[in-house]
Amino acid sequence: MEAELLLAVKILLSLVLSGFVALAVSLCDALLLKPNRVRSKLQSQGINGPSPCFYFGNIPEMKKIKQQIWLKATTTAKDHDHGHHLGKGGALSHDWFTNVFPHIEQWQKEYGKIFTYSLGNIQILCITDPEMVKEVTLHTSLSLGKPSYLSKDRGPLLGNSIVSSNGTYWAHQRKIIAPEFYLDKVKDMVSLMAGSTATMLESWERKVGNKEGCVEIRVDRDLRSLSADIIARACFGCNYLQGEKAFLKLEDLQKIVSNGNIGVPGLRYMPTKPNREAWQLEKQIHSMILSMVRARSQATSERNLLKSLQEAAKRYEDNGDLPSNVSCEKFIVDNCKNIYLAGYDTTATSVSWCLVLLASHPDWQARTRTEVHDICGDNLPDANMLRSMKTLTMVIQETLRLYPPIADMVRETMQDVSLNGIQIPKGVNLQISRPTLHRDPDLWGPDAHQFNPKRFSDGLKGACTSPHVYMPFGAGTRVCAGQHFAMAELKVILSQIVSRFSFTLSPSYRHSPAFRLVIKPEHGVHLHIRKL
Repeated sequence: MEAELLLAVKILLSLVLSGFVALAVSLCDALLLKPNRVRSKLQSQGINGPSPCFYFGNIPEMKKIKQQIWLKATTTAKDHDHGHHLGKGGALSHDWFTNVFPHIEQWQKEYGKIFTYSLGNIQILCITDPEMVKEVTLHTSLSLGKPSYLSKDRGPLLGNSIVSSNGTYWAHQRKIIAPEFYLDKVKDMVSLMAGSTATMLESWERKVGNKEGCVEIRVDRDLRSLSADIIARACFGCNYLQGEKAFLKLEDLQKIVSNGNIGVPGLRYMPTKPNREAWQLEKQIHSMILSMVRARSQATSERNLLKSLQEAAKRYEDNGDLPSNVSCEKFIVDNCKNIYLAGYDTTATSVSWCLVLLASHPDWQARTRTEVHDICGDNLPDANMLRSMKTLTMVIQETLRLYPPIADMVRETMQDVSLNGIQIPKGVNLQISRPTLHRDPDLWGPDAHQFNPKRFSDGLKGACTSPHVYMPFGAGTRVCAGQHFAMAELKVILSQIVSRFSFTLSPSYRHSPAFRLVIKPEHGVHLHIRKL
């Protein structure tokens, strides 16, 4: 009996030890051997980058570079008056990329236009070479997809939505959502956009009142509310006020997620303060959106995007087409969150940057205003009028060039891929830096860092020697489904603002673009508004 017990104990110990050995081998491969194999394969083809440290990759070095830039900027700020950050000749400086992503600029100078670095155990291949970018954008197979960290490290915000999913599940979602933003449907939404904008501008007029001169308004907050109201009415049949709490919590969640490190193994499971806050917000937002969905379903049978999502979720659940970790409710909530984020945050931010640039370039503000008056007169804009607004379109295109809402276009190799003669292993994240490409003097001319909408006077082909590098809405099969909606909304809002007000930058405005997943004005946009 004792011998049998001893044998059982030995077997149990050997199983435990073998389990630990297997776990250790697995961890060693995931954290050390596999990243080394990937880097070695890229280095053998002449692609180099900074040496990573164990577990954290190049994150510590990135933070060090950022800290050095911050200290330099702080020291410089003490020598200048509080207010606008001006460049040479007193113009507003658009060289924000150096401060926001200094590691990209530093490593590009050191290693070239294609280099590699690590975020934890995620291997990044950063690409700013136009020919390589072209290869990526023309690649239409599903062998290039969205990075897995979007649904993992940023899962509380993005989930498994159209923004973060891959394969057939992504294709299903695209098939549902994209038709809701086709050009013919967007045309029917223009009057809705114009009506919501007119309501916001009436509140500005009340603030100005009968005062001679002007009043200071922080416009970015109003623009976020406006854009949220437009996307809510257009896609979900409700208004901003009905979802205001959910919107505000989404903003809080976005801030937490944007400040977190991606790629550090196990970090997203740890009960750190940011993670606990993110988990709590995720649950609250989930509950709020479901309550709104149920309320809208009971209130109306109107056909809209929400209705399409509900029908698709039920159909996929019945057919067993949903991934194992996605419920019918999660399918709806994930896509509602992402449509809200993509539909209101990026657009509102782009309008804010347009107003900053027009406020600092009164000549272009005047030209845009004249064009709008000539086309619209005293009427609200309609779809036909929007098509005729060439000057306004140029201003928007130039704003999106200098301030693309999303800084990087990132794709993950779902299998080994050959691009432009480079063999890229499975699991590598291809990072295309929009701000770098959008400012390259070799592509855009010596004034690439300046605001000059005239460069688009003959279209994109006349503006840039490699038009494919201009991608404010992405490119290829994953191009933004709502780009027509976004452009129409930008034109509607801006045309009505310039036709009713003139504006300049307030002395309290601080030009400080910041990364919050979207490139936002960190301290808001304060304008001096004068009623026309």
